[in-house]
Amino acid sequence: MQQPRFPLRTQRLLLRPLEAGDTDAVHAYQSRADVCRYIPYEPRTREQVAQWIGSDRVRTVVDTPGQAWLLAVIVAASGVLVGDVMLQWTSREHGSGELGYVFDPSHHGSGYATEAAGALLRLGFEGLDLHRIVARVDAGNGASAAVLRRLGMRQEAHLVQNEWFKGGWSDEFDFALLADEWRAR
Repeated sequence: MQQPRFPLRTQRLLLRPLEAGDTDAVHAYQSRADVCRYIPYEPRTREQVAQWIGSDRVRTVVDTPGQAWLLAVIVAASGVLVGDVMLQWTSREHGSGELGYVFDPSHHGSGYATEAAGALLRLGFEGLDLHRIVARVDAGNGASAAVLRRLGMRQEAHLVQNEWFKGGWSDEFDFALLADEWRAR
């Protein structure tokens, strides 16, 4: 079982489990079509965001493969919620996990996604003792691919038209990082 001491702190950010009081801030970006373009869900209503935040998917403890941390990303200096990040433990046998994130576009370009995702890599490798963490992004989402490259993740695949996604065939880039590579950084 892994129960980190929340909030996780980085140089500029606090990461903690999403809570009911985050609904309006999360809805502000998860309701936008441009934000949802590259992620599985469509723009969400305030009620859908509140239901998602209140679901059993938001956890403080991850103790079984298939579970994930869904964390709010807060700018420490201002208290502003700028996005949310996810680390899912995908397999005990293979020691694997998956990283994901979504940020309010008004905070793009500030390095918050890289900083928050880096904290989740640390949590996965040092907290869950994972062997490998992957991230999957739409090939059209160059900004997200750049975040993963800045983190030292290696692009391992370009899957061509691998998924019918939001009305068209979508290409996917798959990135990965191994624990040994993380420790060698």
